[in-house]
Amino acid sequence: MKAQEYHDKIKAALWDEEKLNKKPQRTWQEATVRWLNETSDKRTTREDITKLRWLHPILGNLTLDQISLPVIDMIRERKLKEASKATVNRYLNLVRAILNRAKNEWEWIDGFPKIKMYKESNNRNRSLTPEQADKLLAELPEHQRDIVLFALYTGLRQRNVLDMEWEHVDLELRHAYVPRTKNGEALAVPLNDVAMSIITKQIGKHPQFVFSYRGKHIRYANTLAWRKALVRAGITDFRWHDLRHTWATWQRKAGTPTHELQHLGGWKTRAMVERYAHIAPEALSNAASRLNKIKLGYVLATLGENDVCKNDVSA
Repeated sequence: MKAQEYHDKIKAALWDEEKLNKKPQRTWQEATVRWLNETSDKRTTREDITKLRWLHPILGNLTLDQISLPVIDMIRERKLKEASKATVNRYLNLVRAILNRAKNEWEWIDGFPKIKMYKESNNRNRSLTPEQADKLLAELPEHQRDIVLFALYTGLRQRNVLDMEWEHVDLELRHAYVPRTKNGEALAVPLNDVAMSIITKQIGKHPQFVFSYRGKHIRYANTLAWRKALVRAGITDFRWHDLRHTWATWQRKAGTPTHELQHLGGWKTRAMVERYAHIAPEALSNAASRLNKIKLGYVLATLGENDVCKNDVSA
């Protein structure tokens, strides 16, 4: 478009807005650019960019007033084919937030369709057995295998693994430092032998980020190669975040107490860790059995000392 034509178009749009009270048509791309400029200090900006890239083929050529319920349903249906309802909600919520700001703050539109969210459940505990994990690892390319192994042995979320920088790794003290987790707090991560071996394997590959591929920072883990590896390994209904559930499950089965698991995983409240409490009841049984050593007179008189001692595994 020539400069004079562009000038005339803007002038006509301003005239329509002033004289006819008619808002100029704004595009989704204009909205996303302004959104990113205004929210650049958010800790989730990088996640927003990832979502917007996925949304672009659907919304990229539309004006804001063309984003109808059928378009929203298209987003919902396409994303649900590759992700959980909770993940679909994150994408829909971003679309809703941008449209809401376009309406209430920028005054670009008068309204937009009501975007309904899926009802979510926080009780998902999908995890792998060690045998299943071995099958999956065997199907992954080496650089992805390292990332998955590191997640399985540290419990870190995908973004915390991929964005880990060398300046936050202390090989001598054997720990990594996450400046900001999902709950907004920092987290010190002790590195066990497997995690240490994976970290040292990455030395010299990238000057800033721990995990890279052919000299470039790895930005995404939920790739086509990941999904194909799951199929070849015969693993269904498994998402990348379930690696964290797997780690927590393995920790509990190994006898890690709930309060320690909470600190290791960086959960803000104990309630978020209680979902794993049922996994290792033998650990609680051992704790309960400690009271067997207290021989109350009434118990001895009622049950008999021989019966009490016979059931005392620690006696």
